[in-house]
Amino acid sequence: MEVSRRRAPPRPPRPAAPLPLLACLLALAAPGRGADEPVWRAEQAIGAIAVSRADGVFVASGSCLDQLDYSLERRLSRLYRDRAGNCTEPVSLAPPARPRPGSSFSKLLLPYREGAAGLGGLLLTGWTFGRGACEVRPLGNLSLSSLRNGTEVVSCHPQGSTAGVVFRLGQGSPWYLAVAATYALPETETSSRCNPAASDRQTAIAIKNTERRSFDTDELGRLKLHGGGAGSLHFVDAFLWNASVYFPYYPYNYTSGHAAGWPSMARIAQSVEVKFQGQAALDCGHGHPDGRRLLLSSSLVEALGVWAGVFSAATGEGPERRSPATTALCLFRMSEIQARAKNCSRDFEGPEPSCKEDQPEKVQPIAPSTMIHSDLTSVYGTVVMNRAVLFLGTGDGQLLKVILGENLTSNCPEVIYEIKEETPVFYKLVPHPEKNIYIYLTAGKEVRRVRVANCHKHKSCSECLAAADPHCGWCHSLQRCTFKDDCVHPENSENWLDISSGAKMCPQIHISQRSRDKTTVTLVGSVSPRHSGCVVKNVDTGRELCKGKSAPNETCTCSIPTTASYKDVLVVDVTFSFGSWHLSKRFNFTNCSSFRQCPACIGTGCAWCKSERKCIHPFTACSPSDYYRNQEPCQAAVEKPAPSKTAGGGGFEGIKTNRTTRGGQVFSVKSIEPQKISTLGKSNVIVTGANFTRASDNIVMILKGTSTCDKDVVRVSHVLNDTHMKFSLPSSRKEMKDVCIQFDGGNCSSVGSLSYIALPRCSLIYPATTWISGGQNITIMGRNFDVIDNLIISHELKGNINVSEQCVATNCSFSAPTLKTSKVRTNVMVKLRVQETYLDCGSLQYLEDPRFTGYRVDPEVDTELEVKLLKENDNFNISKKDIEITLFHGENKQLNCSFENITRNQDLTTILCKVKGIRAASSIATSSKRVHVKLGNLELDVERESVASPLYFLIGLPILLVIVIFAVAVGVTRHKSKELSRKQSQQLELLESELRKEIRDGFAELQMDKLDVVDSFGTVPFLDYKHFALRTFFPENRDANAKNESLTALDALICNKSFLVTVIHTLEKQKNFSVKDRCLFASFLTIALQTKLVYLTSILEVLTRDLMEQSSNMQPKLMLRRTESVVEKLLTNWMSVCLSGFLRETVGEPFYLLVTTLNQKINKGPVDVITCKALYTLNEDWLLWQVPEFSTVALNVVFEKIPENDSADVCRNISVNVLDCDTIGQAKEKIFQAFLSKNGSPYGLQLNEICLELQVGTRQKELLDIDSSSVILEDGITKLNTIGHYEISNGSTIKVFKKIANFTSDVEYSDDHCHLILPDSEAFQDVQGKRHRGKHKFKVKEMYLTKLLSTKVAIHSVLEKLFRSIWSLPNSRAPFAIKYFFDFLDAQAENKKITDPDVVHIWKTNSLPLRFWVNILKNPQFVFDIKKTPHIDGCLSVIAQAFMDAFSLTEQQLGKEAPTNKLLYAKDIPTYKEEVKSYYKAIRDLPPLSPLEMEEFLTQESKKHENEFNEEVALTEIYKYIVKYFDEILNKLERERGLEEAQKQLLHVKVLFDEKKKCKWM
Repeated sequence: MEVSRRRAPPRPPRPAAPLPLLACLLALAAPGRGADEPVWRAEQAIGAIAVSRADGVFVASGSCLDQLDYSLERRLSRLYRDRAGNCTEPVSLAPPARPRPGSSFSKLLLPYREGAAGLGGLLLTGWTFGRGACEVRPLGNLSLSSLRNGTEVVSCHPQGSTAGVVFRLGQGSPWYLAVAATYALPETETSSRCNPAASDRQTAIAIKNTERRSFDTDELGRLKLHGGGAGSLHFVDAFLWNASVYFPYYPYNYTSGHAAGWPSMARIAQSVEVKFQGQAALDCGHGHPDGRRLLLSSSLVEALGVWAGVFSAATGEGPERRSPATTALCLFRMSEIQARAKNCSRDFEGPEPSCKEDQPEKVQPIAPSTMIHSDLTSVYGTVVMNRAVLFLGTGDGQLLKVILGENLTSNCPEVIYEIKEETPVFYKLVPHPEKNIYIYLTAGKEVRRVRVANCHKHKSCSECLAAADPHCGWCHSLQRCTFKDDCVHPENSENWLDISSGAKMCPQIHISQRSRDKTTVTLVGSVSPRHSGCVVKNVDTGRELCKGKSAPNETCTCSIPTTASYKDVLVVDVTFSFGSWHLSKRFNFTNCSSFRQCPACIGTGCAWCKSERKCIHPFTACSPSDYYRNQEPCQAAVEKPAPSKTAGGGGFEGIKTNRTTRGGQVFSVKSIEPQKISTLGKSNVIVTGANFTRASDNIVMILKGTSTCDKDVVRVSHVLNDTHMKFSLPSSRKEMKDVCIQFDGGNCSSVGSLSYIALPRCSLIYPATTWISGGQNITIMGRNFDVIDNLIISHELKGNINVSEQCVATNCSFSAPTLKTSKVRTNVMVKLRVQETYLDCGSLQYLEDPRFTGYRVDPEVDTELEVKLLKENDNFNISKKDIEITLFHGENKQLNCSFENITRNQDLTTILCKVKGIRAASSIATSSKRVHVKLGNLELDVERESVASPLYFLIGLPILLVIVIFAVAVGVTRHKSKELSRKQSQQLELLESELRKEIRDGFAELQMDKLDVVDSFGTVPFLDYKHFALRTFFPENRDANAKNESLTALDALICNKSFLVTVIHTLEKQKNFSVKDRCLFASFLTIALQTKLVYLTSILEVLTRDLMEQSSNMQPKLMLRRTESVVEKLLTNWMSVCLSGFLRETVGEPFYLLVTTLNQKINKGPVDVITCKALYTLNEDWLLWQVPEFSTVALNVVFEKIPENDSADVCRNISVNVLDCDTIGQAKEKIFQAFLSKNGSPYGLQLNEICLELQVGTRQKELLDIDSSSVILEDGITKLNTIGHYEISNGSTIKVFKKIANFTSDVEYSDDHCHLILPDSEAFQDVQGKRHRGKHKFKVKEMYLTKLLSTKVAIHSVLEKLFRSIWSLPNSRAPFAIKYFFDFLDAQAENKKITDPDVVHIWKTNSLPLRFWVNILKNPQFVFDIKKTPHIDGCLSVIAQAFMDAFSLTEQQLGKEAPTNKLLYAKDIPTYKEEVKSYYKAIRDLPPLSPLEMEEFLTQESKKHENEFNEEVALTEIYKYIVKYFDEILNKLERERGLEEAQKQLLHVKVLFDEKKKCKWM
């Protein structure tokens, strides 16, 4: 759970490794989506919400109660009765098909006693647990224990209803709870455990004393159901009005979902006893043939004495059965309900006998306020500025706002907010207790704080006030439409105009003539008259025509003479200033004389002179009585004609037929296609029927949505033929509309309903990688795909490619088109076209076609052949429907081979298929010639895998011997022999001299060299937790980011410990459940339980004990050494999660310093850019022993000023040290690093975007790794240019500038290039160049082993600091996870009577250093946002080996021939070992952690990382493993006792997933 605030997006992090399951989400704008709407997310669907006056927002979900502040930041969280566990328990409830009542564990949430003198507020909560228990807690602090609790107060059934209200009868009297509930439901296996005693089952309404310990009910405090409780009542709300308690409800059969009776209101007296005052039936069935018998939501508008309810008709399954008239908002006067409530017994046992009439007399709603809509879910009503305002939630996530006019007439609702996920809005909307500009919108698992109006969308004062929204007004100082609180000086009443002022009070600049000799410019409307000034300016010349200041308490006026000189002024700006704000307008008088009519004249800014009957310049003289300028006489004439929409009203009442007779012709309509379109409208909607061509052109379609909105009238676009015609429908908001067709002005024939739905949204493209030949089946997951016009693949070179798609609402599938391109990797965008709008759906990557290397044929039995196709490893996800395999044998006979599975190994991928139902499988296998593979559009023949024959070796051996003999014969000729002897003599002399020099230099370097370790290296570039976890869990770059009902049920199921442990053990027993599968399963399980670490830890304990049982029979010391079981990878992940904070706070800085120092030392000497080998290293395998002579060159580098880095305080002249053997690319890197060190910020360009230029006097020379001067060796290999190649000396000036188009691009290195390591053929050749004239020196690798020691010395202090940060105890406290797990291992050893201390030491070493620390030490890119080079990897392997040797109990016996990697730290290991033993002992001697401490730590860690991952993908991957071995798991569950319920739940989960699979979800 977390609060997410929509702000400007932060700067994105550097891209991590590609994550293939990530999907690109569409960001489509929604009404009312602001920048300050906090969202809080619970772990289960929210069951109740309440707001207190001073203590925040309370939310109940699952068994959890959360207290939030008004900005939805969480303060406290508590479980029912302070139990241990988390909010995901018990099993979350699946949402029912609406409009059936929802299910919830929380039944009541009532703050009360707020503001009572001397008393603190209290919170009453009701739960299904404990047979319908209630608790009372202090309102201000949920952490305090409950004050009172009692059972059988509320309904104990999750689907049962409860409604209640707390009251007291006078000052000082006790507080009572009036509660109505569905206490008893039809007996089933689950409900019979909680139904109350037989004597209480008839109770419907009770009054309970909240100040008694167990909420006792007196005998007179009950109202019972009529007829012994035979029927069930569903209670929706409870409220107080006029000294009575009212309970809106409706009769409901919970088993069948049938509502037999009518929604009603029960009334009892506000008293300590239940005094039944009657019930009244409510009729909100207008416009629906079956009536609306379900009541979904209730709200009392107390200030008006009106009650509002949302009513619904029963519907079938799914949205298809819903109609535009399914739901309605109805308002009833409370006085009429009170007067019509009958005291006779119908649903309750009243004091009077049963009601005589069969059908109750129903109270009718206030007709003008009724609003019919297809899918309302909730209502909240209030009064603002004497206007009734109603907020309505919908089933597709909209929040509507209705403002009632005179006679409580409903207007057309405004959409003020949309939830992009389209989650149905919760039945209860709650206002902010202090600020009337917010309302809390609950949907699914989320609560949002939403503004109650979108004032900002009104751009002018008149538009703002004409909207008649009582929350909005015009703010003069800001010159925009705002809430009153958002206006800068709202205390100045004249600064903010509300709707009571009316649009006429908006300030307007007015030009008039009060006398013939002058024209007056003034301001009319409501403005503050103090301190105003006004200016009229000629735009063409800039000259002020008039300037004035106001007299006290008057508005400024400006007078302009009506003389001939002013007639040439064509464009003027008029500005009125009022201190901090001003109002201005531009008038254009260019074409005044051309207008002949008054309305057209004054509409353009000119004036109309009535006496002269002509349009004049406003500064021209005219009699004041005849001068019309913004005056009433012409105002009516310029009003715009009414839009072509008919007035609002009911639906198509009375039209039941689809036939129309007009002028003797019979027209009929049958259907409309499609029945769903997007909110953008649709240009080709087809209506079918008969006799269309016989009508005149006057055919119109009338669309009627919400009953209080205008109808849309659309003329036919084209009559195609007698049975088909086409319409082009306009855009509209989301809703369902009735559609009818009108021929020649006759009756309107109904053609059914049409749904406007939101634009499509994509969530996943799978697979996201395909081959360039195309033809693979690609699936896009998301929603609303049934409104797309077509699917497009967009390529940067080939443009848009239309593809043929098959779409249903939640997914689209298409065949990937062929895309032949020169690039090895090509990304294309997948787009959806809706009308003329293109929506990005994500990217699809094209790679080279798969490569097959051969096949093998194995006859399984005589009737079955097994064919294994061998393919190079790639990133394709090939499914059964993508591939067809045909085996050819004998004389071109062919057999179809049915696909079985794909197995990926380290080197090759194997595709297994089988040929079944054959005879003589062995002979077919022998005679098989080739396999034809059709992979999408790719077709190829695969030859049988070849096996090398010994015959080849027998033939090749003599040939090889002849060549060798010939070579030897030539080599021993006299001439060559003498030459060789001479060369060998020279080389031996050179070697002896070189050995002396290198040994002396190495000794001197060890004694004198000192690396300047930088203590301050800026901010450590830590990765965020999400990327750290992903790289630790999935080293192969797999993503865990992608809840529907099936995943919710699976989530609940894996929270069953016995079930999960059984599944893991069953999977591990399967032969083809590979080590990789075990690791992936453990990682997906860690992500799925990321927010349930307490539960995950308990699973880890159980699995570790089970592993010990297996290990104790054989070798206990080998336990946890390898990753061969789920629990071993699970332990690695658990350590990563729990130690991420310790890693970041304690170990991170010394670790980053080590990597930085190591890099610094490596780059101090020569580094071969091709092989990455270096003179300074820790690893002998990466030692550059073929090193040339080198020297340091100091360069004066001048950086060009660029827009990306033009700050004045940046130093652009920097001295940089490079080596003369550095390539130009290496020199660039060192120059960039020097700039960063000097200025603290990067240069602003990438390496490949810059050029280096050598300045020699007035000449410049571009420096490149390869140019025309590069040395080309004998075998065609090009030697990269270096600083020495260009003969650059100390103090030379190098200019850095941005690369332009005509400069050469950087070279990409290949096998055709070399740097410091020359090809063998060139090793002893003469080398050209003044600086290296002479011979290459003869090199021996062992001469340079001292460089390993030199590197070790340089980083030694940093390394020891890192090691000691790992095995020290800061503040004498071990990290919780380490202390807890080490104590657990000690306890297990004691339980198993293991007395050998070495066993426990090895267990601890295998669980912490081996499973966690070594993984981190070898992979700094897991922790930091850096790249790990292969050379650094080799050095860190040496460090990791030394680290593990420190934990080993085995004494190392090293000789002179031992590997250098072991010898390097041989002297240090004994010291480290003693420190490690002290570390283990210190942890053991610490006082043990209490279970509460560990649980609190794990709970805090869980909360830190909420919403880091989308658990849905992890759950989906877990389900794939479960379904793969479903039969084995089910058999195991059947054999285990106590898992019968889990078995049922697993079968239920499979049914849910199978239903999803039908629409290609999986």
